[in-house]
Amino acid sequence: FTSSIAISGFMAFFVLLAGFLFSAVAAYMAGLVGSSNNPISGVTIATILATALLLKIFGISSALGPAAAILVGSVVCCAAAIGGDNMQDLKAGHIVGSTPKKQQLMQIIGVLAAAVAMAPILNLLNDAYTIGSPELSAPQASLMYSVVGGLFGAGLPWKLVGIGAGIAAVVIGIDLILEWRCSKFRTPVLAFAVGIYLPFELSVPIFIGGLIAYAAQRHWSNSNAGTEETKTGMRNGLLLAAGLITGEALLGISLAVPIAISQDKEVLWLFKEASAIPGLVLLGGVIALIYWAATNKKASHKKS
Repeated sequence: FTSSIAISGFMAFFVLLAGFLFSAVAAYMAGLVGSSNNPISGVTIATILATALLLKIFGISSALGPAAAILVGSVVCCAAAIGGDNMQDLKAGHIVGSTPKKQQLMQIIGVLAAAVAMAPILNLLNDAYTIGSPELSAPQASLMYSVVGGLFGAGLPWKLVGIGAGIAAVVIGIDLILEWRCSKFRTPVLAFAVGIYLPFELSVPIFIGGLIAYAAQRHWSNSNAGTEETKTGMRNGLLLAAGLITGEALLGISLAVPIAISQDKEVLWLFKEASAIPGLVLLGGVIALIYWAATNKKASHKKS
């Protein structure tokens, strides 16, 4: 991408340095709080921004710079993602009593398996839907492209970046005040930022999931159940939700196969006229199922 051995060597060193530092940060956050708090997006954007500035200083053209910056950012992103995933796995393994040797062996197998499977799956999804299209939106990738494209192109709107940083500072300040007052309501800046840049059709299910969790917690707090029974019930709802996420991903990949082969996005359509009613009915059923799993006392008793 750079057509320069010296610049490529320096950027390779930068990849190793950034990958080491950011994977340590991501692994620490995932091990401490959980994988949901892994700051991969922030890590990747920071790396791409720093890389783009360095490449621009080195005089790399606007035709090659964005691709080179995104390449560096994607390597660091993979390092941070694997770091967080490994720490989460090691933590779970320690809880269940597995040996470090076997854990490390399976970590290596897991990374190799993902490396082999990831590229064909991404190519399949791109052939079927085109990544970044309305059918398969990629808000994080679009955001990163906007950042690097702005630096090498017409210029990044620094005024908007500054406004966003100011809003983030205010949100963090409000969250610290709420924490100091021991308030049950908090304003975590990560959730606030994700809610801003994610498409509306992705934010709505996340919001509904939060409402389900809140309703389930209220159910257990109003009942005479013990602490273990409450934890088991909430865990059942969480496991069901996790299974739905995994099943949705697997089903989405499976549905992409006939679409990619036929090159027809309507090949699986049962009705030519679109209707929101079946989707709303299924969504209502899923909401009821998750709430039932999280509040079902019989399941909690069996688990206990």
